[in-house]
Amino acid sequence: MDGKLKGWPEQIRIVNSFHHQPQHVLEPFAYDEIMCRRVGEGSSAILHLWRHPKALVIGLRDKRLPYADDAIEHFRREGYSVAVRNSGGALVPLDEGVVNLSLIIPNPQGILTHHQDFKLMASFIRNALQQAGISINQGEVQGSYCPGEYDLSIDGKKFCGIAQRRQTRGTVIQAFVVAEGSGARHAELAQQFYERAVRAQRDIEYPRVQPERIASLQEIAPGMTLDKFTAALIQYVNAQSEHGGLDARNMQADPPRDEILSMMN
Repeated sequence: MDGKLKGWPEQIRIVNSFHHQPQHVLEPFAYDEIMCRRVGEGSSAILHLWRHPKALVIGLRDKRLPYADDAIEHFRREGYSVAVRNSGGALVPLDEGVVNLSLIIPNPQGILTHHQDFKLMASFIRNALQQAGISINQGEVQGSYCPGEYDLSIDGKKFCGIAQRRQTRGTVIQAFVVAEGSGARHAELAQQFYERAVRAQRDIEYPRVQPERIASLQEIAPGMTLDKFTAALIQYVNAQSEHGGLDARNMQADPPRDEILSMMN
């Protein structure tokens, strides 16, 4: 395992929201936005873990596709919570098998660059999985949804993508990890969105998703489960941080719900 990660905070608070299922997928993003401001003002860094049972999170470029609004309405009628995120990247389908990680850290002097933010999250996930005996690769996976330089994969199949949101004094680095279930099913949902969003205008630029390029950790790392992956993350945080991962359950630093709802509007 590598030593201390560059840019890793001395103290970090683990906020595990698995027990709370947000009705609207924007809720955890609003939480991250509020807490990033507080972290930038001196509060402890945060690792926020959350899930959503049925959602599509789309990027700003996705929203500009010619028939994106029609595609969004279709999925909302199918019961999906759909939202445009402010952290960059492209469409990501979410369900109970996807672990979402938000690493909320201070960056008051802009010490961490754009690429260092991404590297920090990629190294965190890589090292946590390495503890569990799993080796992964980093690099864009052609044919995946939300493709990027910091895609994480095993045997050419992507299971994780990374994005970020920068504020003046803090940064939120976000990752989605397809931990359980069918990766191909997630990719098919993304494929269906883009087909509806572009219709016959196939000459414009948009992700050409190939379902065989996405897989869950459960599918490509035998024995790995969502619970084991989450435990590996928490174990690694405890080993990296000076005082371990501070448990959020008994702390009162989180924003009240009305502040989160106000941020969503």
